[in-house]
Amino acid sequence: MRTILLLIISNSFMTYAWYGHLKHTETALWKVILLSWGIAFFEYCFMVPANRFGYQEGFSGFQLKTIQEVITLSIFALFAVFVLKEPLRWNYLISFLFLIGAVYFMFKK
Repeated sequence: MRTILLLIISNSFMTYAWYGHLKHTETALWKVILLSWGIAFFEYCFMVPANRFGYQEGFSGFQLKTIQEVITLSIFALFAVFVLKEPLRWNYLISFLFLIGAVYFMFKK
């Protein structure tokens, strides 16, 4: 459970670092890059322990990456809808269903 929680925190930082500037396109690009790089530091402070703990707890590298991708897309979907004010279209939902299928097969013994 701590792996999942750390991945959620990590991906929240990274989503903001990568996409938070999109509503402020008047800011100089070099400033955005430096700010995003600074925010990404905190992403790494959570991502590295999440992966280490997860691996020690029995997740494979493939499983950790799959979990991370699902969390990333889930957090991004919320960010896009609530921060960027973009619509959540039906085809996005279908793609998420395929991701759930990928998770199922990743963890199937």
